Amino acid sequence: MTLLEVQKTLQAELLTLNVDLSRDVSSACASDLMSDVLAFHSPNTLILTGLTNQQTIRTVEIADAVGVVFVRGKRPENEIIEFALKKQIPLMTTNYCMYDASGLLYAKGLSGVTEQVRNFHKRND
Repeated sequence: MTLLEVQKTLQAELLTLNVDLSRDVSSACASDLMSDVLAFHSPNTLILTGLTNQQTIRTVEIADAVGVVFVRGKRPENEIIEFALKKQIPLMTTNYCMYDASGLLYAKGLSGVTEQVRNFHKRND
């Protein structure tokens, strides 16, 4: 799934214009605890959260995630959007709650990070 497909599936508004939405998304992590995101992320993870502060953007950088979808119509302040744009981190907002957004993405074939981690361990055992 690409970020553009995520945007369409969640009827999301793109907050960071001129970013690459053709990037592949291999899994999603839905959490408001950025420590959980760091503990359970995998490559090409999309973060779904209601947390709109700079910690979210820093977590995306550290985890090398592909982008953020803010749920429940949450919108970060303009300075956060500008910071993400400088880092070329796609930000979107959707009116869906976290549960519904996760379910819609899962129904379209996007797995959760726990499934990705489990498959990684199976391949490397």
